[in-house]
Amino acid sequence: MKPKMNWLDYDIEDMVDGDKNCLWHHLKPHKCFETQEQMIIVEGRGLVVKDIRGKEYLDATSGGVWSVMVGYGRDSIAEAVCAQMKKMPYFAGVFGNVPAIKFAQKLLEKLPNHGKVYFSNSGSEANEKAFKLVRQASRINAKRKGKYKIMYRDRDYHGTTIGAMSATGQAQRRQDFGPFVDGFVEFPHCACYRCPYDKTYGKCDIECARNVEDIILKEGPDTIGGMIVEPITAGGGILKPVEEYYPVLQEICKKYDIWLIMDEVVCGFGRTGKFWGHEHFDVDPDIITMAKGLASSYEALSATVVKQKVYEVFLNDPTDPDTRLNYFRDISTYGGCTSPMTAALESTRIIEDENLVENSRIMGEYLFEKLDELKKYDCVGDIRGLGLFAGIEYVNNKESKEPITEEQMATLIGNVISEGVIVGRTISSFHGLNNIMNFAPCLIITKKQVDTIVGAVANAIEKTFK
Repeated sequence: MKPKMNWLDYDIEDMVDGDKNCLWHHLKPHKCFETQEQMIIVEGRGLVVKDIRGKEYLDATSGGVWSVMVGYGRDSIAEAVCAQMKKMPYFAGVFGNVPAIKFAQKLLEKLPNHGKVYFSNSGSEANEKAFKLVRQASRINAKRKGKYKIMYRDRDYHGTTIGAMSATGQAQRRQDFGPFVDGFVEFPHCACYRCPYDKTYGKCDIECARNVEDIILKEGPDTIGGMIVEPITAGGGILKPVEEYYPVLQEICKKYDIWLIMDEVVCGFGRTGKFWGHEHFDVDPDIITMAKGLASSYEALSATVVKQKVYEVFLNDPTDPDTRLNYFRDISTYGGCTSPMTAALESTRIIEDENLVENSRIMGEYLFEKLDELKKYDCVGDIRGLGLFAGIEYVNNKESKEPITEEQMATLIGNVISEGVIVGRTISSFHGLNNIMNFAPCLIITKKQVDTIVGAVANAIEKTFK
């Protein structure tokens, strides 16, 4: 009998060689790794991660893409998943399973205006489900006939699949991947710092929202079925709309019977100091998509949650030959896994029992207090965000708002990492505007850790722009 394999065991140099020779990393040009070693993360506890060489870093990105909400090393999540996988790991989502039912119930407790939950495995896929709902409804529902187009906002990001990229307002993310799907319509972003209408908040009429109606009228209201937005634009630069924005946008959607889709993939589960990002605004979306923090990324999971009125569009009579195909004919293979829902149940319990949404609010306020101290530097153009979700836009001239170059940004990020802190950045997203550093630490962060993060950034600024 062969001995049991220890899959945690490894040889350092073998892993370094394997990384270079076998692994294709996300969002990185690989030519440089022919001559330099890539960071390999092997361990995490709380907010601290350790690389394969034994160096520790304070992670201000919750796993790089803002998703490890409860921190690393949560034994209770691993134990719950292990127990469930031993009992029942998987059966296709055409049938129910206990963790899926329990977590759907929990989500609807958090979203009492909504009626049904559809599970899949990534934010991109969750948004694809929303788009498919809009498209199918435009074929099968008399009141929505022909309303197949989906509006999306400049600078928002909704995923990596071709459909989701068709609804993404980031030129470099989209470059070379077209042609894209027809029927997606862009409208302007809501960034006051670089207002698309050259207006100043307080002296404007919220044109970034009101002018959406003009685009709808140009396209034809009878052709627009959905509109997708992030509560706070995430990868597009941490852009928080003003308080008047969403009420105007929702009023327009209601006027033209457009389903409002709120992409909570990043903002959900306490990131902004409330459980849902859209709770900061006077808005009630028809469809909500979510992923990332759903299971704190201990397992891959996403969900598309809809109001009952949306669900009822797809209730059909299977014996009627004319309508028998009018149900939502969709499947997600890994939507039938039981361990992601189990991880989500335990992660959500931790968020609730440890009051981490409130900690996000309190530590978020402290984070912004400390970040505001960086405004003394000439290179800091704007600081924005909400809760434990912040962005700094760096410029070479505060008056003209000329962005720093990508080379300067890369040097700055490298200097922060040399301080033992990992921060995020916009990368390969915009032509000339990949100049935002972002912060989205785990919700368990302390004041001392905030001080460490901001101190590292201050040191890196002085080193980079000396």
